[in-house]
This record gives sequence, C-alpha cells and structure tokens, in this order.
Amino acid sequence: MPSLKKPAHKPASKMQKIALVLVGAGLGVALSLSFNAVADKEASTNPLPVDELRAFSTVFGLIKQSYVEPVSDKKLIDNAIKGMVSGLDPHSDYLDADAFKDLQVSTQGEFGGLGLEVNMEDGLVRVVSPIEDTPAFKAGVKPGDYIVKIDDTQVQGLSLNDAVTKMRGKAGSTVTLTLLRKGESKPMVLQLKRAIIKVQSVKSQLAEAGYGYIRITQFQERTTENLASALTDLYKQNKGPLKGLVLDLRNNPGGLLTSAVGVSAAFLPKGDLVVYTEGRTADSKVRLTADRANYMREDAKSDYFQNLPKDVKNVPMVILINGGTASASEIVSGALQDHKRALVLGTQSFGKGSVQTVLPIDATSALKITTARYFTPNGRSIQAKGITPDIEVAEATVAGRGDFSALEVHESDLEHHLDNPTDKDAGKVKPKDPATTPAIKLNDAPQIKPQKLTASEVDADGPRQLVSKNDYQLQQALNVLKVQQLLQNKAAAPAASAPVAAK
Repeated sequence: MPSLKKPAHKPASKMQKIALVLVGAGLGVALSLSFNAVADKEASTNPLPVDELRAFSTVFGLIKQSYVEPVSDKKLIDNAIKGMVSGLDPHSDYLDADAFKDLQVSTQGEFGGLGLEVNMEDGLVRVVSPIEDTPAFKAGVKPGDYIVKIDDTQVQGLSLNDAVTKMRGKAGSTVTLTLLRKGESKPMVLQLKRAIIKVQSVKSQLAEAGYGYIRITQFQERTTENLASALTDLYKQNKGPLKGLVLDLRNNPGGLLTSAVGVSAAFLPKGDLVVYTEGRTADSKVRLTADRANYMREDAKSDYFQNLPKDVKNVPMVILINGGTASASEIVSGALQDHKRALVLGTQSFGKGSVQTVLPIDATSALKITTARYFTPNGRSIQAKGITPDIEVAEATVAGRGDFSALEVHESDLEHHLDNPTDKDAGKVKPKDPATTPAIKLNDAPQIKPQKLTASEVDADGPRQLVSKNDYQLQQALNVLKVQQLLQNKAAAPAASAPVAAK
C-alpha cells in the first residue's frame, strides 16, 4: 500500500509531489483505474461564504426534522460532499472508506473485480473497455455494451459507485450481467466468475523477424522497468537490432504520470520535454523531461534504461491508438508525435487532458480532484479533443465480429467535461446518428427472454492472440515500418556509378 506521507527525498521534492498525481482514464469510478495519493495541500485562505452556508444549515435542519425517515448526520454530510464534488467535472470524486482503500491498493496492479473500465451514461453503466485476460474480456464483453442489470438489480437508478460495488465481490463468486449491445435484438446474459485481477501492464512479442511489438495495457508503478525488460528481450529474440517497433496503446485508460514520462524517456533523448502541466497553484505548474529523476522509483538502484541497446532511441516506431487511448497513454503519444519520434496510427484518442490529485481528508477518506491541465511538448491541449493520428486507420470488421467504433465514449461525451484552452471547437456536442446509436428501452427488456451466452459462443476464436494477422491496424502499422525501412535502405545505398559512354 503506498504511503500517504510526504516524500523524504528533498532534491526531487517538487517532482515527488507531481509524480503522485494521477493521470488515469477518469471514466467515473472504473473497476480498474489506478490512482495514487499525494499528501499535503495547504487549506484555502479565502473566507467562507456565510449566506450559502446558512442556507446549507437550514436545509440540513429541515431534512433532519421533517424527512419521512430518520437520516444520520454522516449520511447527509457524505451525500452533500459527493454532490458538491461530482458537479465539478467527470473526474473529481469523493472517496469514502471503501473507495479510498481500493484506490490505495489498485496502483500495485492487483485488485478484485471483473476487469472492466466503465462510465455512466443515460442512467446506465456503459463499458469503455474490458481489460485483457480478465473474466469480462474472456466472456466477450465489448466496448460500448450497456450493463442494464447486475444479478437481479436494475442498474437504472443506481449511482456508478453502487453499480461498481455490486459487480465486486469475493474471488470465485459469480455475478450475472445483463447487457444491451448494438446489433443484438435481445439482451445478453453473461454469468461471470469474479477474480483477483492481476494486470500485466507490458506485453511483448516479435511480430515477425526484425519487427517488435509492445503492448502497454495500463501505466502502473513498474511499467517503466517492465518496458525496459521487454525491449531487452525483443533484441535478444531478434538476435540483433530491430528494423521497426510497434507500441500499442489502444484501449489503455492511463495510469501514473511518472510511468508515462518513463515510457516516453525510453525513446527520447535525455532532457527532451515530455509534458507540462498548468493549474492555479504553484505545485500544479510542472515541466517533466526525459530525465531519470522524473520517472525512477525511490527504491530503484539504477536507471532502468542504462543497459538498453543504443539504437532503441532511433528505431523506427509506430504508435497504435483508438478511442480507448486515454490520459497517460495520450501523453506518451503526444510527446513522441511532437518530437517526430514516432508516427501515430489509428483513430482519434479519448481526449482526457486533465490531472487529478488525491488529497487525504482523514485516515479513511480522500478527495480526488482535478488540479491542472496537461499539454504536449508543442503546447497542445488534448482535452475534449484527443490525439489526432498521423495515419488514420479504422479497425476493420473481421468475419463474425462487429465494428464497435460508433459506440466509443470520448471525453467530450461526458457531462461537465473541461473545455480545451487551445482549441475552442474541441468538445462541441455533435448530434448522435440514430443509425449508429442503439435504442435503449429498459422497460422492454423484461418482456424479452434473454439469451444465455457462453464465453465460447461470444468469442469463438478463444483468447485474442497478442500479435494477430486479423488485427488490421497492427498489420498496417507493420506495413508503414517496412516502407520506412525500404526508404532508409535506399538512402543509405551508395550512388550508382555513372554510365560509361560507348566508344
């Protein structure tokens, strides 16, 4: 469990504060978001609004006196705090004892649940992304699915916290989810077995001789050093320098800011700017560069990248992104794109350009609040806009599977989202296309007999392979790298000898 005390390492004290700032997907209280805590914050010296507090006190007293049932003081105060914070933006939240405890352990990369990134939309829980190798992923839950029922409880009317709590439980116990999905005429019922979710944040494989593939699923405490190990293994497997590298950040909801800086630093020259943040307080104004002080853990003995092959800094790269690429993964994409270190391929990313800080209130509760916006090295804000790929390639429909891109949720779709300070048009609400938006009629669902699906029926091909020939975006990324290799070989080839004139 991470400590909530102030870091003791004085030379990097400012960095240590910002290092604990979270850059997660922030999609409500998701089942798998990783958050860390930053310690002290000075209390505001602004005077309290007397008239407004008097009105609050009056309402409090009237409820205590006249409500149909007795209500405890704690419940009223907790509800008041939740309402005050939830009205700020989609990523600020009041964390009660249970939520605070989950937050403190989740950044370790292990937590209980089903393995779902979710948010609330129109009173229903909408799946943003299932995490690979988890019960939800193996059962065939898809991005864009609506969870309308958890066991025998209708989701409509529940808060997101309550819905998430109902999906959690002891590992090995079962939970039944009723889902609505575009293209399906009947609700789908999946019975899932809860598990302790241990997320392997970095996965790697040689896509083919000379070309490496690395997928980062989340940015956790050990993601940077795991990336270093993955790169070392790829070079060993290839028995020499790589011709190209694909960094897959699709459906990566974000995570720790320090890990995002570390991943960027693996491919950038020392000292290059990775990201900077702007907020109201002095602590929220920080510039983070590709230097070890900005990504090394305190207990690390040596730089994770000191033994990597030198050409890691120059190997041609393509980054894969989509609508599930959010926050910390957008920082990496934006940094490598701005420095022209990698080409970005895929579809528009999620668009979360804000930073959350977790401020402990007492031993059992905390406030997760937005404290800054972040900017790419060239000064771009991706808030409510996202990263625009250099090469736009939509995910192709594979036989037997639908195209779920129309159901992707973006930051601009969330209520109370922050504006983009560098792009006035970002985040403007666009009318939904009825042809691509599923009609949700919750009252009709009980009249339809749900179909019972097994994991094998939903995902007939079994668990998705890390490198698949059916992955159209990945195959296009490899084609781009091969073209770059051909151009490099052509440029390096000696000039052809001038033709000798015939006698």
